[in-house]
Amino acid sequence: MVQYNFSDVEARWQETWQDQKAFEVKTDKTKPKYYVLEMFPYPSGRIHMGHVRNYTLGDVVARYKRARGFNVLHPMGWDAFGLPAENAAIENNVPPAKWTRENIASMRAQLSKLGLSLDWSREIATCEPDYYRHEQKMFLDFLEAGLAYRKESLVNWDPVENTVLANEQVIDGKGWRSGEPVEKRRLSQWFLKITEYADELLAGIETLERWPDKVRTMQRNWINRSEGARVFFELKGREDRLEVFTTRPDTLYGASFCAVSANHPLAEELSKDNPALQAFIAECNRLGTSEEAIEKAEKLGFDTGLKVKHPFDPAWELPVYVANFVLMEYGTGAIFACPAHDQRDLDFARKYNLPVTPVVCPKGEESIEIGSEAFVGEGTIINSDFLNGLGVDDAKTAAIAKLQEQGDGEGTITYRLRDWGVSRQRYWGCPIPIIRCGTCGDVPVPAKDLPVQLPEDVNFDKPGNPLDHHPTWKHVDCPKCGKAAERETDTFDTFFESSWYFARFCDAGNEEIAFNKEDVDYWLPVDQYVGGIEHAVLHLLYSRFFTRALQKCGYLSCDEPFDGLFTQGMVCHETYKDTQGKWLFPNQVQKIGKDAVKIGSDEPVKVGQSIKMSKSKKNVVDPEDIVATYGADTARFFMLSDSPPDRDLEWTESGVEGAWRFINRLWRMVTASDGTVATKGAEQPSSLSPEADAILRATHKTIDGISGDLEKFHFNRAVARIREFTNQVGELKGMGEDCAWVRRFAFETLTQLIAPMMPHLAEELWLELGYDGGLSSQPWPQADSSLIVDELVTLGVQVNGKMRAKIEMPMDSDEADVRETALSQENVQRALDGKEPRKVIVVPNRIVNVVA
Repeated sequence: MVQYNFSDVEARWQETWQDQKAFEVKTDKTKPKYYVLEMFPYPSGRIHMGHVRNYTLGDVVARYKRARGFNVLHPMGWDAFGLPAENAAIENNVPPAKWTRENIASMRAQLSKLGLSLDWSREIATCEPDYYRHEQKMFLDFLEAGLAYRKESLVNWDPVENTVLANEQVIDGKGWRSGEPVEKRRLSQWFLKITEYADELLAGIETLERWPDKVRTMQRNWINRSEGARVFFELKGREDRLEVFTTRPDTLYGASFCAVSANHPLAEELSKDNPALQAFIAECNRLGTSEEAIEKAEKLGFDTGLKVKHPFDPAWELPVYVANFVLMEYGTGAIFACPAHDQRDLDFARKYNLPVTPVVCPKGEESIEIGSEAFVGEGTIINSDFLNGLGVDDAKTAAIAKLQEQGDGEGTITYRLRDWGVSRQRYWGCPIPIIRCGTCGDVPVPAKDLPVQLPEDVNFDKPGNPLDHHPTWKHVDCPKCGKAAERETDTFDTFFESSWYFARFCDAGNEEIAFNKEDVDYWLPVDQYVGGIEHAVLHLLYSRFFTRALQKCGYLSCDEPFDGLFTQGMVCHETYKDTQGKWLFPNQVQKIGKDAVKIGSDEPVKVGQSIKMSKSKKNVVDPEDIVATYGADTARFFMLSDSPPDRDLEWTESGVEGAWRFINRLWRMVTASDGTVATKGAEQPSSLSPEADAILRATHKTIDGISGDLEKFHFNRAVARIREFTNQVGELKGMGEDCAWVRRFAFETLTQLIAPMMPHLAEELWLELGYDGGLSSQPWPQADSSLIVDELVTLGVQVNGKMRAKIEMPMDSDEADVRETALSQENVQRALDGKEPRKVIVVPNRIVNVVA
């Protein structure tokens, strides 16, 4: 065969793997386990290139670890509840269940064509009752354990989606799906007590050594543990006090005013008889809820007319404002403002002509002038009575001590993290298993009556949640008293399902319970999780909390769900516009050098920058077209070759064609080598020519290098090594017995090394090399350490120009290794006399100069 027939080969091997159940696994405590999981997809109906990259990365790890002798779990499922299905039902008059199940079938078929080594016997879909019945039981267990509760609260309301959003789902003040500004409303909601685990979640981040630093930082910032003080300001003319949380009690003498959130109880009380304040509060509630939106907005306030007394000087009174930059979700929803040392406070004070008194002075200075920028650095306290002359930290301690002594405050800790509101006022989600009785209140659905199944005979004729106006579904008798009652019509936030699905995969066929504890304790935590950085806070934080909650309720034993996390980059493509400014698909454009024209005409096309593939910009490439044209292995190989997997990948037609040419070259090299390759099982000749010996050494170096690359997710480096090694083998011209043997050894090794990346091609080459058994069951090749090391070279080690030692190192050793070896020599250490060297200069393969 001159050209590799990928369509026949890939279909045949996919069928073989399916018939042999090649990737199905069971709990086996006699084997080391390895759990590889990519974040499961939403069943939109079509896979995109982001899916191809994500699942290819995970599949390389799964196949590699399987070859290394691990019992590998690599499952697939569907994050199947959510607003897109409900919106599609409204737009197309199609039941969400039907729309979702048809999409799952379509995407399953598309993914199967990629040759992924998935255990399909464990497939789950979160919209099916046999899945969500278990999470309903979990919720009831959380309720019994005190981890779930209902209360009336201020919520983020998406006016387009007509549902509540968690704080984490509000991005820049807008709904994470709709993109529309979020409003504030007061509703009765169900919550999970994630704040009970705030310290554990924060401390646990330090154990996640195989997570990206960026993700760990994002989680720390979201939890945001703040040490400070609760300060009580006496309200003049009233019996109550205003409670403020501050991280800067050292700046109390710089106080200029107090301010409360528009949704603070004091603001709501005062607004009842004040239409102007009502209007101001309404305006505040239209402002975005994100910190970024608040930072950008003009700082506005409403003077309530109230005054508070300063805790350190009762004669000192401060005005109380309602302010649009104070969040009810942080601290107590009230602040005291020190404009000299907080930029938002300063902007507000300048606008309303309020005092600005500096109380922290830069070290070494006696005074400071505050202009348009607040001073937020470290320094010495001034203008602050008993705190004068102290550093910031000491002043905080002294201020807190004084507050406690007076009964006007105390040291405390607060968090940005808030309890997770899980109620959603939409239909396509898991029903919350609660019955609301006029006599008994909120009554849990008895476990024997689970699942509370979502009705499929709903319509969307009326606005709001179809469950509210279903003729029969919500009407039920109270399990306690037997009186007429109603079901809870809110459904769970869809992040509820994705917060435990990884555990369900451990025992997906269990009909009685969510999973057997023995199975889940064997497989968890997930050894390698792969997914997008966009889930750094939402999904990952919820999953970490959920795992701890399940542990408390006796479901499992581990603390953390994901031991290793890899966040892949996006797949990007150039954008194209015609002369009318309309977006064009790549297959409508012909590139001519740096220019482009519209196919079928000479109309010029404007070529834009390469950005994330997006349907709206039309810069998308259909994976099915690529697989149909070049094959799955070509798509996989290109996804791995062009850039490090944690960075964005630019999809180019030339890159794909290059991957396809390499596959054909490799295919021809192996299949057209009759007579130049030793027979299978031939013994290694007693001696090798220099040419054959060089290829033997290159083979073992390639095994060692690629093994290390795959362990470290350096897939693009592994691809580069494969290309380089293929070139080396192709240059082997000798025809003797030694060259024939080493050529077979190189071909067999190369076939095994490409198997995680291009599994169909590897399996077919393995057949061509004379092996009957599938390559997927073969062990990973082992490098001979004696053949990896090149010739040794001797390097002199000088300290300040005097020769102090000589070391032997492999030729072209890494500079860091040479430096470490040189500095460890006894005579070198003696010459340094305990000092750290100022400079170490390594001249490769010659000398090391140490400057003390």
